[in-house]
Amino acid sequence: MQVVQSPVIPIVGELIRNFPGTISLGQGVVYYPPPPEATDLTKFFADPTNHQYKAIEGIAPLIAAIKAKLQTFNGIELDKQCIMVTAGSNMGFMNALLAITSVGDEVILQTPYYFNHEMAIQIAGCHSVFVLTDENYQLRPEAIAQAITSKTKAVVTISPNNPTGAVYSQEALREVNQLCRDRGIYHISDEAYEYFTYDGINHVSPGGFPQSHAQTISLYSLSKAYGFASWRIGYMVIPEHLLVPIKKVQDTNLICPPVISQYAALGALQTGFDYCRSHIQAIARVRQLVLRSLNSLQGLCTIAPAHGAFYFFLKVHTQLDAFELTERLIREHRVAVLPGTAFGMDRGCYLRVAYGALQESTAKEGMERLVKGLQTILT
Repeated sequence: MQVVQSPVIPIVGELIRNFPGTISLGQGVVYYPPPPEATDLTKFFADPTNHQYKAIEGIAPLIAAIKAKLQTFNGIELDKQCIMVTAGSNMGFMNALLAITSVGDEVILQTPYYFNHEMAIQIAGCHSVFVLTDENYQLRPEAIAQAITSKTKAVVTISPNNPTGAVYSQEALREVNQLCRDRGIYHISDEAYEYFTYDGINHVSPGGFPQSHAQTISLYSLSKAYGFASWRIGYMVIPEHLLVPIKKVQDTNLICPPVISQYAALGALQTGFDYCRSHIQAIARVRQLVLRSLNSLQGLCTIAPAHGAFYFFLKVHTQLDAFELTERLIREHRVAVLPGTAFGMDRGCYLRVAYGALQESTAKEGMERLVKGLQTILT
């Protein structure tokens, strides 16, 4: 555990608390709460039997609602796949690791990576193998193929991506998925931001590709789209042959997903995408505001295209350390971002800017502080 990096968000959160009035462009959450139907449905929790343990994989009504959503939105028919409800998609990732790896195995991550994935791989006693994405943070399937060894157990993709906001093309995801099938390894597809795409770009689920069922593990979350972060509900779609080992892992760590949260999740899913749509449209407007502000930093930063999630990942043209720059932005300009070092970008200075938690007025003020801060520090 000594070599596992400390979670960066609590570290930055402590800095924010030390400088009151700081606007956070740090944590990746949305500004809106769950739909009323979510809390309304928790009334069913009053049934006395709901205070007892329930099925490891989740309650039947929620499983049915997830199955319907997967068929209509993701194109996943579940002929030879199973659903496991989890306490968020981070738990789904750990479930998958513990089910498919042995100590010393390798898992391929795309760099920049999501820090909790890298932390989980180390905690499981495995090794992360890092493959750089291209200049626009897109997949490089040829490089992924070259990184596979006899110890490789899985390739991880995140689309829409955290921390970059990149959305991977269907062609690239098909290539990676086929590569995993050909090499007999797993494709772990993290799709927590599946609804957050912009500019006419569509989300693609590798689990819906023909013949992908035996090698694809798909991870989903209600935390983002339904404002569900603290309720800790996600789910995973897994090959049938992994159901028993993943049940062993989940029973040991959790026994069953929190039942009251599962009823809330059922209420949220029953509202459908209509509840999310108007809020995501509002986030899209904030995104345009953020992009206009960032474009004024041309010359000081490189801003790659970001058509998904609610992040921009900046390459800052400076010799300053990313965490030092983050600290100065908080201390001197009262605006917080996350340093790229947390996402594996140790060469160069990178910052992740998150905008999902802010409405337009706060986002405008936050971006003005960020732009002014970077201009002041870097020039």
